[in-house]
Amino acid sequence: MNKKIQSALISVFYKDGLEPIVKELSRLGITIYSTGGTQKFIEDLGIQVVPVEQLTTYPSILGGRVKTLHPSVFGGILGRRDLESDVQEMAEYKIPEIDLVIVDLYPFEETLASTSEEKLIIEKIDIGGPSMIRAAAKNFKEVVVIAAKKDYAGLEELLKTQNGETTIEQRKSFAAKAFEIVAHYDVVISAYFNGNNGEYFLQSVNSPKAMRYGENPHQAGTFYGNLEELFHQLNGKELSYNNLVDVDAAVQLIHEFPRGGEVVFAIIKHTNVCGVAARATVSEAWKDALAGDPESAFGGVLVTNGTVDEATANAINEIFFEVLIAPAFDEAALNILKSKKNRILLQLKSQVSDPKSQSKSILNGVLIQEQDKGSYTEWKEAGGRETTPEEKADLEFANIIGKHLKSNAIALVKNKQLVGKGAGQTSRIDALRHAIEKAKQFGFDLKGAVLASDAFFPFNDCVQIGHQAGIEAFIQPGGSIRDKDSIEYAQQNNLAMVITGMRHFKH
Repeated sequence: MNKKIQSALISVFYKDGLEPIVKELSRLGITIYSTGGTQKFIEDLGIQVVPVEQLTTYPSILGGRVKTLHPSVFGGILGRRDLESDVQEMAEYKIPEIDLVIVDLYPFEETLASTSEEKLIIEKIDIGGPSMIRAAAKNFKEVVVIAAKKDYAGLEELLKTQNGETTIEQRKSFAAKAFEIVAHYDVVISAYFNGNNGEYFLQSVNSPKAMRYGENPHQAGTFYGNLEELFHQLNGKELSYNNLVDVDAAVQLIHEFPRGGEVVFAIIKHTNVCGVAARATVSEAWKDALAGDPESAFGGVLVTNGTVDEATANAINEIFFEVLIAPAFDEAALNILKSKKNRILLQLKSQVSDPKSQSKSILNGVLIQEQDKGSYTEWKEAGGRETTPEEKADLEFANIIGKHLKSNAIALVKNKQLVGKGAGQTSRIDALRHAIEKAKQFGFDLKGAVLASDAFFPFNDCVQIGHQAGIEAFIQPGGSIRDKDSIEYAQQNNLAMVITGMRHFKH
């Protein structure tokens, strides 16, 4: 059912992009109602406008908190033109029909990002705007609703090509967008008041982006979020679903190593760390990270907390990788790395902070938890001897790496280089065997290496096998009813063992 727009109510915070629409409405002879700053904007264009006060017989009151909340406004929006009783009431109370509502919302989200002053934030909670938008969207059979400036262009085109007429499908489409906008607005406000402590799991993320496909080519995929808040993309194709999953794992890991300390370079494959090293320079860190598992590095995601220089770029350029993430790149390095047009280069923004929580959809619901912060709650020397300074540095490093491997996880580290790892195994002893075999495969001598486990040792077998391979220092959270078995073995064999009190399962 086509409807011709005869009248419009316009009340917006953002005026940019509005001028051509107002001029088109004037050309079509459509009556325009407006308020406050929007009214002045329209009048300054030399276009006739009817103040909303003429409908309500009330001025804007309470410092602008109440302008449009009146039956003369909402009756004009909600009135059902095909229902005789509504038409009669509108005539009795001199309520005009309103066919088009252009209303946006106070910038609550933007205000929240720019200030912590509660008074300013509260005043940016819109009341009349969401009410008018919802009313117009509810009555989409009669009314066109535009709830954001991003839809101005679509409305302008419609006015020009259809001379002010709209179809029921177009009105319903605009209504659907409007309800989404109001829903997002309410979720952001609720999060401000409740954080993650409300009675409902509420999350609203805008800017949907269709992926080429999901985890596999037969699966559709969409990303909701704004990557530009996190990165500058300097080169390459669009990030895929799998790229994003690995990039997330890479960023979580590199946040453990703030810029300004030792340079860390890591290689991520299927969300697991397959190579990582901490060194004095980016070039050295890259060389030793790659040496940890050059086989798995093929097609991986690379990340560092240092500036990628020309020497490092030349070395990296020799292998195939999907993504490189760094806080900075030298110009010469960029010229080298951009030689392959599909290679994705991401500059990590320094102001990015870790999210406080993470969520996962499961079954018919959602799990939400705090991020896994920290590495240990205690440093309890429980072995046959104290750790040496060198061992302690390696144990701390290994413990962080183990935290970022899928459970069951074992990380073998020597001189702050990952030399062997076992991840995602169904038993801890299998994870250790895999880690040792990886170390042997690439020629590492485990004499003097340390071992980190993401969870406790249920038996002393892992400590025995590690010791037989040359490892003499271990770090684990403890908590098993048989902790004493592993501790006693360490004491009897003069091995260092640290109990942290903090488990790091990652599923």
